[in-house]
Amino acid sequence: MRKVENVKKYAKQLLKNVDIEEIPQAIEQLGNIARLMEEDKEIRTFMVSPSFTGEERQKIISHISHTLGISDKVIKYLLYLSDKRVIGAMPDIVRSIITLYLEMKKRAKAVITVPVQVSREYEKELVGFLRKITGRDIDFELDIDPSIIGGIYIKVGSTVYDSSIKGQLRSLKDKLIIKG
Repeated sequence: MRKVENVKKYAKQLLKNVDIEEIPQAIEQLGNIARLMEEDKEIRTFMVSPSFTGEERQKIISHISHTLGISDKVIKYLLYLSDKRVIGAMPDIVRSIITLYLEMKKRAKAVITVPVQVSREYEKELVGFLRKITGRDIDFELDIDPSIIGGIYIKVGSTVYDSSIKGQLRSLKDKLIIKG
């Protein structure tokens, strides 16, 4: 699969053509299509393969979209992505749409990774800290990953805050390799 350059451009195209109150539904619908393409390799191949004509791809996209109850605006957007031959980058495009939408709403999405379950109070402290440093309201996802050993790993947009033991060990290894 080829890497699609500038997925942000394609994300902005959806945001230009969908009312702001319709964006969450559009994101959900596009996410459903992206999951379907991941789970069913035949559908993915049909949607991205140059062996099929634009008309054939249009028929399958329309059929799948109507079966899943996708809105007309999102169907039109899917057909646009298909015509531009970038529909294979759907997961990246959806992530970019989410990021741009949250920026429009003055919100940010944070993925917080900890080694063990944390209390609700600690979650509130983290969200308050992130709100303070980003100047935005925070939507967050909490992941538990024992491999980070201790500390915390936070990703807000493209910014990473890594105080995990795993991250510290990786940093130490990199320093030793450079000096070695």
